[in-house]
Amino acid sequence: MKKFDVLIIGSGLAGQSAALRLASSCRVAMVSKRTLEDSASGWAQGGIAAVLDNRDSIEAHIQDTLVAGAWLNDEAATRFVVENGRRAIEWLIEQGVPFTKDESGYHLTREGGHSARRVIHVADATGQAVQETLTRKVRNHPNITIFEHHIAVDLITGDKLGATANRCYGAYVLDSRSGEVLTIGAPSTLLATGGAGKVYLYTTNPDTSTGDGIAMAYRAGCRVANMEFIQFHPTCLYHPQAKSFLISEAVRGEGGLLKLPDGSRFMPEHDAREELAPRDIVARAIDFEMKKRGLDCVYLDISHKGEAFIKAHFPNIHARCLELGIDIAREPIPVVPAAHYTCGGIVSDQRGRTDVEGLYVAGEASCTGLHGANRLASNSLLECLVFAEAAVNDILSQKPGRFPTLPAWDESRVTDADEEVVISHNWDELRRFMWDYVGIVRTNKRLKRARHRIQLLKREIDEFYANFRVNHDLIELRNLVVTADLIVRCAMQRRESRGLHFSRDYPQLSPRLRNTILKRRRPVR
Repeated sequence: MKKFDVLIIGSGLAGQSAALRLASSCRVAMVSKRTLEDSASGWAQGGIAAVLDNRDSIEAHIQDTLVAGAWLNDEAATRFVVENGRRAIEWLIEQGVPFTKDESGYHLTREGGHSARRVIHVADATGQAVQETLTRKVRNHPNITIFEHHIAVDLITGDKLGATANRCYGAYVLDSRSGEVLTIGAPSTLLATGGAGKVYLYTTNPDTSTGDGIAMAYRAGCRVANMEFIQFHPTCLYHPQAKSFLISEAVRGEGGLLKLPDGSRFMPEHDAREELAPRDIVARAIDFEMKKRGLDCVYLDISHKGEAFIKAHFPNIHARCLELGIDIAREPIPVVPAAHYTCGGIVSDQRGRTDVEGLYVAGEASCTGLHGANRLASNSLLECLVFAEAAVNDILSQKPGRFPTLPAWDESRVTDADEEVVISHNWDELRRFMWDYVGIVRTNKRLKRARHRIQLLKREIDEFYANFRVNHDLIELRNLVVTADLIVRCAMQRRESRGLHFSRDYPQLSPRLRNTILKRRRPVR
């Protein structure tokens, strides 16, 4: 057993910012599925929303967040995040993040759903700049032990140890290169594993976004809420050679117009806010126009702003599109919606605590109440920072207690897998039917079909997991099918259309505000 003061599973902004805050007084283990640089945080283009301008206000940011979230947000959690926004940005500046400046100071852009310019950014690659800045510090800190190319198999809880209290004591972690399963113990464990975009066929997320933390926490006995609210980003680049390349929200925020192949606009017919409407409205509008007209894509045109403006504001998008033969300074960008963000997740409080003692969560894997039924653009990185700090403060306030000896991973009754093709086939089937049946527009019939398919897959995967040695792909597939099941079950419970969940069977908004909450009756031993 390897023992640390704190185990952090995940290496995005939530995980790395927590590690750096903890490392001055704690021995920290950080588990990363690939390398520290590979996370959804690093893919974030737009920026971080915070009230940094005297013409803006805390109340305006809160109001915009509540409107985008269709009033399902937890108002206390929303206020907590927004009020701590400036301090979070100041901490990043102290770490050396090179935010873009203009003649008046830091440049603030405006994105869909925001009533003011409040998105601080590093050109159009904010996540990458933040990730690179923090990664250098994490790699050089002597109190942080990094486990790259390692994936958590499952949490070690009191329930598994036969204890009366269901406390978390760490996790079993697979070294993906050697095949060895490590036992990593810690009095406090922080899940910073990100979302579950890879449950869908088309997504803007990296391959690491497989719902690992959500699935592990659910198996451990945590409540999971509002998983039906999957945000589909309206504008993912449509090109056969472009895998999951996002065209930032800020392109529309800076004047980009959505058009049909004939050059005509369509957003004015769908919403008074036109291209600046929240993402769910824009994504549904694009989906509607594509299905109505039999289109493969629509077009996002910012060429009227001129080449100098585009290169200054969107250098990375301009360069990547140019590599693919699209000059966005002279022609529109072909785009389609794609799964982008998981608004639901593990239920947590304002200190990042879950239902299992000693287990914390921060970032996309959590359901803090900030996002409600739809996330406001650029609130995600802000949530990572604020709740990572909150979790750290609670962890540091805990008094040390007796720590048990944890059993090693038992492989005595399993063998090597005989048919790896089963994993790849099941993975492909899951992502395809989730896209077809549980996408932007849903029906009861489609959800029932998806649930039936999931139950069949789950039995097959559970049998595979019980009889064969674990590997990276099997662990991800096991977590994906649990996450898919949670999404479908939450969607079946919501008998209305709200935010990101649109049902043809229940197109109206219910006057009753309610969260969809799921919990295992008995955690898996």
